[in-house]
Amino acid sequence: MPNMKATKNDMPEQNPEIRNKNFSEVALGYTKELALDEALRCLQCKHKPCVSGCPVNVDIPAFISEIINDDIIKAYEIIKGTNSLPAICGRVCPQESQCEMLCVRGIKHEPVAIGRLERYVADYALSRYEKKPSSIIRKERKVAIVGGGPAGLTCAGDLAGLGYDVTIFEAFHEAGGVLVYGIPEFRLPKQLVKKEISTLIDLGVDIKTNMVIGRILDIKELLNDFDAVFIGTGAGLPKFMNIDGENYNGVYSSNEFLTRINLMKAYQFPLVDTPVKVGKNVAVVGGGNVAMDAARSAKRLGAENVYIIYRRSEKELPAREEEVHHAKQEGIIFNMLLNPTKILGDSEGNVAGIECIRMELGEPDSSGRRSPVPIIGSEYTIDVDTVIMAIGQTPNPLIKNTTKELETQKWGGIIVNEATMATSIEGVYAGGDIVTGAATVILAMGAGKKAAKAIDLYIQSK
Repeated sequence: MPNMKATKNDMPEQNPEIRNKNFSEVALGYTKELALDEALRCLQCKHKPCVSGCPVNVDIPAFISEIINDDIIKAYEIIKGTNSLPAICGRVCPQESQCEMLCVRGIKHEPVAIGRLERYVADYALSRYEKKPSSIIRKERKVAIVGGGPAGLTCAGDLAGLGYDVTIFEAFHEAGGVLVYGIPEFRLPKQLVKKEISTLIDLGVDIKTNMVIGRILDIKELLNDFDAVFIGTGAGLPKFMNIDGENYNGVYSSNEFLTRINLMKAYQFPLVDTPVKVGKNVAVVGGGNVAMDAARSAKRLGAENVYIIYRRSEKELPAREEEVHHAKQEGIIFNMLLNPTKILGDSEGNVAGIECIRMELGEPDSSGRRSPVPIIGSEYTIDVDTVIMAIGQTPNPLIKNTTKELETQKWGGIIVNEATMATSIEGVYAGGDIVTGAATVILAMGAGKKAAKAIDLYIQSK
């Protein structure tokens, strides 16, 4: 019989006053008892509305049923049938706007905690599951994957499972993309990412690091050696506001700030000294998940006061509710309806403050959100010594500039056939943030899966 409890089981977490001083994972995961109790809340709907909300179409009722049957390994195998990175997705996917949004239990009460159950299953399996991939019939065909982030990893895994000889070309010194250099350790432990990637290596995927495509090789050169190419290089070029003072010492893009923390292992602070320094007072400009990540990281690196500066109201914050809730618990200060106009500096060229103007909400913009309008004469200064710009990212233009035949949007995104992810160059496919602009991990994975299917059909037709 289903458990008709109206609310989800709470996720065990570190105490906020303790966790805002360390980079250990905030959410501690369900126990077996909590997972079973939550699984029993699932109604096992025959029409499975939750599945249609999942970009990779995980059979959600089926894996939850196996939790009830106490066969967690079978539950894991069901998830892995369509999702190559379940431990990651269980942590960072916005389930509330995808699978859980369509859960029937959510019509009157809280939906089933699908993401938390996925994490429970994946963590259980990764700590116990030693099964190696079954023998795969190898094809004499090769596919190049440009970029080792979520889209590229997913595409590579699906194609390797079909028997293709797959090589990932990654610009950094290790694969993972945003999973490794973007999302903080306290939300996504790096060892877990490495473990997930190791399952792809077991499938035979070859990962070549420190390979900047567009410099060392270009797309046309890859096509000379491979039957098809998938581009999944993400959106790693930061945006700035183009206001005075953005060149002062102490101004970071969120991209640079989080990359420094992750790749220079600043998340080991305070156990070891860190090469990433922040001041006592930090302003983070922006209201998305990346802004929350940057603000919470700055707090952990020793900042006394960390301010979120966002030009709309809290209702319009694009960050996940969970991330905003965690940030508030950890002492992050939210300054809504405020927009920077200038960054102030001292005589040595360091940040000394940020001048802002108060805003009010006017008419809705093209996205449906009410446009912020400045209140003339309301400027004032906040004393800060570090400013982190978290207002979005765009694709690096390197591939576009070195592959003239590749059709792109004005903002730099690659134009694709949405049904197949095929680009304007035969045999070249693309997906993830390089196509959509900055989006979610699971949407990038969905694009990688779609491209893998199309690449298989393309090669088989040659």
